[in-house]
Amino acid sequence: MSPVTDAPNATASLSEITNDEIFAGHLGGKLSVELSAPLETQRDLSIAYTPGVAQVSRAIAEDEALAKRYTWTDRLVVVVSDGTAVLGLGDIGPRASLPVMEGKAALFKKFAGLDSIPIVLDTKDVDEIVETLIRLRPSFGAVNLEDISAPRCFEIERRVIEALDCPVMHDDQHGTAIVVLAALNGAAKVQGRGIEGLKVVVSGAGAAGVACTNILLAAGVRDVTVLDSKGIVGAERGDLNEVKAELATRTNPRGLTGGAAEALAGADVFLGLSAGLIAEELIASMAPEAIVFAMSNPDPEIHPEVARRYAAIVATGRSDFPNQINNVLAFPGVFKGALDAGARRITEGMKIAAADAILSVVADELGPDKIVPSPLDPRVAPAVAEAVAAAARAEGVA
Repeated sequence: MSPVTDAPNATASLSEITNDEIFAGHLGGKLSVELSAPLETQRDLSIAYTPGVAQVSRAIAEDEALAKRYTWTDRLVVVVSDGTAVLGLGDIGPRASLPVMEGKAALFKKFAGLDSIPIVLDTKDVDEIVETLIRLRPSFGAVNLEDISAPRCFEIERRVIEALDCPVMHDDQHGTAIVVLAALNGAAKVQGRGIEGLKVVVSGAGAAGVACTNILLAAGVRDVTVLDSKGIVGAERGDLNEVKAELATRTNPRGLTGGAAEALAGADVFLGLSAGLIAEELIASMAPEAIVFAMSNPDPEIHPEVARRYAAIVATGRSDFPNQINNVLAFPGVFKGALDAGARRITEGMKIAAADAILSVVADELGPDKIVPSPLDPRVAPAVAEAVAAAARAEGVA
């Protein structure tokens, strides 16, 4: 998770931060509730609570739409997880996931001014998760699904979107995909070429890998090859789950078989979204002016300094190397824009608009070590929100 201040040590690596500092920063949690109305006098109390509040409740009972105006629900994002795919820690359970969800809620407030609360669910049952969110719907305005394992995350997101009339997004999928598209567009612009003709290898067929593949295809990339733990995802394989089998119908246009060596030979782009390491010689086999996004965190698939021996542009998910590809560039503005527009859902067009907006912030500042803005750049969230809201209106989902 990125730091959220411009302090001198904002890009400090984890080795420079003590355990005492880390635990002190989480003591008592990272969130609190602040009042937006005074509670200093008896009059204040009579307005904010009984008897005055009863008038507002009666009005909402007669017209439920008034809840958007007279409660915080219309601007409240819930960050929902079952703790099954937390960071690189895996299935650590809902309670252990809570510090991460609190952090996500804090980022919503810091970068988009949105109130957000974490909800961690003590169940892995898809039906129970979906039903819980349906029952809680009167309490919130949008749902950020977080750290839910694949392939369950695909079904959960699909069903929650179908069931609710509000913006829903699994950030591990789509936040990652939005920023990856922005970064790839930025890298291609630096090199003076378009993304359409790039040969892209996506390592990882989980939540992020599938979403990144989808958004790259939607943005016009014609040649995407996906790798999972057993090799190239292709139509000839009989061991693919439903999600990967469908992906195989839209990827690997050259019909490659084998593993990472066969996929990376002559490739223009490596996109790492798995915990698997990639050997130096495989990066060396890529095409000239290669682009490497080694995004596993905290340990990239290949060390950036090693990748730079062969690649023209290198990015990671870490803050202590150039070109940090971080979801915080996307999700605060995406949800703010969707809520500003009153959008009922978040579309592919809104995601692509978000990616374009991220890149627009540094359009005149691009270079090999700056293909996306800093996660701390205050221009990003407003630009993304404006673009997403405009796309929502243009697509008729507002």
